[in-house]
Amino acid sequence: AAREVPDLSGADLVVHCAAAVGDPLPGSRAEAAMRAVNVGGTARLMAAAGGRPVVWVSSASVYEPGPGRSWITEDHPVRGQLNAYGRTKAAGEALALSGGAVVLRPRAVYGPGDPHLVPRLLSRVRRGVLVLPGPSVRLSLTAVENLTDACLTAAGWPPGAYNIADPVPYDRDQAVRSVLRAHGVRARIRHVAVPAARAVARAAQVLARPLPGREPVLTPYAVDQLAASVVLDVSRARSQGWTAGRLLADYADHSGRTAAPPAG
Repeated sequence: AAREVPDLSGADLVVHCAAAVGDPLPGSRAEAAMRAVNVGGTARLMAAAGGRPVVWVSSASVYEPGPGRSWITEDHPVRGQLNAYGRTKAAGEALALSGGAVVLRPRAVYGPGDPHLVPRLLSRVRRGVLVLPGPSVRLSLTAVENLTDACLTAAGWPPGAYNIADPVPYDRDQAVRSVLRAHGVRARIRHVAVPAARAVARAAQVLARPLPGREPVLTPYAVDQLAASVVLDVSRARSQGWTAGRLLADYADHSGRTAAPPAG
């Protein structure tokens, strides 16, 4: 059963990548289910690990929003998250850290089999136009290959938190255009003022409340993810010998053969 403590007696290393992902309404059953997976599941996993090395995949969504994220180290405050995903990942990683795990904090994982990031982006193209909040900003992204390499090498790292991202940040609009081209989507990028995008997000949350199980079409978290410059300092992971060998250009070169199809 999902709520039983797993049997890890034959494992030498535990890598925990499972999570409930999404942007559910506050107070919804979806939020409660997310907490059960991301926090309750972590508690059971750490109990089962029994001192075995644990690598726990977290998220840069745990970091406090607002200004000061143009160069984030692992000492950036973990608080004030904008949605249930960020809050439950923060609570889950706190359990993992207290149990001596290595915690990895990637941002915006993309690549083969991606069920979330790129499909959501492509689904928001309407009549050849993609609307983004505010002017372009610099963002860290994480190729799934870079995250995988970190998962497999981090077992020997000192316990604690480590940022994981591609070796260079990207210009948001250029990155989006690259992804659109890679998927053969012809679309123009248009910008809307950030205050207007936030107002739309708040209205969308209100409209979604009578619809159980439905996520709003736009949320404050989504606006923040696209409108604010967020660049991760990965020097702590590099100091352990990890190197990020993949770039967004590699995804663009091969996505026609390997990328997941857009949702919807």
